[in-house]
Amino acid sequence: MADALCVIPASVLRNLSEKLYEKRKNAALELEGIVKQLAAAGDHDKITAVINLLTNEFTYSPQANHRKGGLIGLAAATVGLSSEAAQHLEQIVPPVLNSFSIQDSRVRYYACEALYNIAKVVRGDFIVFFNQIFDALCKLSADSDPNVQSAAHLLDRLVKDIVTESDQFSIEEFIPLLRERMNILNPYVRQFLVGWITVLDSVPDIDMLGFLPDFLDGLFNMLSDSSHEIRQQADSALSEFLQEIKNSPSVDYGRMAEILVQRAPSPDEFTRLTAITWINEFVKLGGHQLVPYYADILGAILPCISDKEEKIRVVARETNEELRAIKADPAEGFDVLSFLNDIFDTLLKALSDPSDEVVLLVLEVHACIAEDPQHFRQLVVFLVHNFRIDNSLLEKRGALIIRRLCVLLDAERVYCELSTILEGESDLDFASLMVQALNLILLTSSELAELRDLLKQSLAYQHTQVPLFNLWLRKISMLNSWFSWTNLSTYWRLQFLHILGCRLSSQPSQVSELFSLYYGMEWQVVVAKHRCYYDTSSNESEAQRSTSPLSRSVKVEPIPRVLGLVFSLDLGVVNEVGEIAGTHKVECPSGLEDSSISNVSAVFSFLQLLEPGRYIWLLKALYGLLMLLPQQSMAFKILRTRLKTVPSYSFTGDQFKWLSGSPYSQIEVGDMDEDLLNAHNGINFASRLQQFEQMQHQHRMNSKSQSQSRYSSNS
Repeated sequence: MADALCVIPASVLRNLSEKLYEKRKNAALELEGIVKQLAAAGDHDKITAVINLLTNEFTYSPQANHRKGGLIGLAAATVGLSSEAAQHLEQIVPPVLNSFSIQDSRVRYYACEALYNIAKVVRGDFIVFFNQIFDALCKLSADSDPNVQSAAHLLDRLVKDIVTESDQFSIEEFIPLLRERMNILNPYVRQFLVGWITVLDSVPDIDMLGFLPDFLDGLFNMLSDSSHEIRQQADSALSEFLQEIKNSPSVDYGRMAEILVQRAPSPDEFTRLTAITWINEFVKLGGHQLVPYYADILGAILPCISDKEEKIRVVARETNEELRAIKADPAEGFDVLSFLNDIFDTLLKALSDPSDEVVLLVLEVHACIAEDPQHFRQLVVFLVHNFRIDNSLLEKRGALIIRRLCVLLDAERVYCELSTILEGESDLDFASLMVQALNLILLTSSELAELRDLLKQSLAYQHTQVPLFNLWLRKISMLNSWFSWTNLSTYWRLQFLHILGCRLSSQPSQVSELFSLYYGMEWQVVVAKHRCYYDTSSNESEAQRSTSPLSRSVKVEPIPRVLGLVFSLDLGVVNEVGEIAGTHKVECPSGLEDSSISNVSAVFSFLQLLEPGRYIWLLKALYGLLMLLPQQSMAFKILRTRLKTVPSYSFTGDQFKWLSGSPYSQIEVGDMDEDLLNAHNGINFASRLQQFEQMQHQHRMNSKSQSQSRYSSNS
């Protein structure tokens, strides 16, 4: 201290503590000259004493003017030291940095001014204090005094210039400082941080890209700032980094992917769009490197596919397609089947999604999974269960789901599995409804054309017919179970006639036996006015039926449908023959002109009546149809007229006796000719008829139970 007092005149020390800036400035100039002389003489001990005096007596003084004088004095001493200032920086810089936390804004302002002058002198030697200076500048950037902010801004620009020129700057030491401050919300601090990131990224020798995961989240956080300028600066920095990523051969996609996934669901639209855009580029560039993160990435982009913003939806869909196009190796840890138990239930529930597009895509996934027989059956069981508990699903989506599965998994396989499951169904009403829906799809769907052809080829494909035959036994009538006849167009009725014609042609005995079972059924009364059909075994009066809400459910039963079937059968044949003769024309739907309508097998069934002695079962079947028709109906008259044309010359006496005396239910296999025996190969028709009768008994008991329940509730 004494050495310093000997060197510095008392007037200089007095002026350093003056209130007026001009006096302090003049004292600093005198002090600069004194230090310069000491430096020239190499008397660094006295220089150290001067610096200590300025620090302890002025800079750390509780008096504001003393602090101001101490700061300007330290800057003047540094200028006086010039090139030799570096060895005294450990004494000079800390007191100045300490002044940044003083409450008096003027002290903070002069501290910025002093540090600026010190930095200009020492330049690169200044880097050793960079972390402390950066922390101080970060705080000063948000200072409440605009003059301090302005001074800090000038100092910041100088420090940036020094850093970009220096080869001593350590990015590894800087990044932790940057990371800690990236989540500060103050807009001035954010501008300060983005400015430093941009500057350091522009330095060729500094690898900011390698440390991008450390501050990427902070940059994305700035995209939702209320200040347009900050959002613009953050977006510009991110765009520059994305461009560098595209040009870089080595990038850590994984850590950044985790950050992007977290930012993708941001409530801020601009942040979502930027995050999805980055993910899209990462999927294109990173490819297989992102396999471990696929689940998280999918979880991020899928919600964005339905985003309210069109731009986000477009990018999300494109990203989804890119992901689907990547064929991941299970050895890399992306084996969907290993997680099947976790996702299978969710996939099954997705079949009830209100979007048809979603359902179709989910069905494609199920088709891939269903290559495993266990999962295939599980899928079909679930479908049947959902159709049972939700009839609207069967009504609205049943056809879509079943048709698509038939395309993806083979119609024969799907229908056989459904047949097997429904055969054990305990809910008879649901089973009846399900079979009706399945057969309507079978007869009308273009996707099932091959299966229809397969059925037309009779018993050559007995492995298919057996389970389907069991399925058809579910209905009240074999013929009734095949479709909702009144809902079919002319074309599809003729398609059914083709199948029925094949049955009449190849197994007329089976058709005949089926008709014989009608004699034992409990037929129901048709209320034509309302087209409702009630069980005659019910104890309800007609008045009760008309007023009971339970009675309003329409139950379509065999007689009216069979009448429609028979009428359309013969009428379809008449039209077909007329078309061949050139007198009638059947209207076909567009695109189906080259279909098999012209080959309706019923025509050939009637031609076989030219040999009634050989095709006695066919004759019985047609007479069975005739017996079900109302006598005043046009169908009755047409079919009766046709049967009258059957020639009698080929009947033997035994055949006439057999035809008139043997009940339909008595079927003697020994009486069949060789063709009929071959027709029964593969199916035990007698046992199937017995099963059919048992099923009808179950339906009758169920119907009776329901009627009693309705009667009890009404009572």
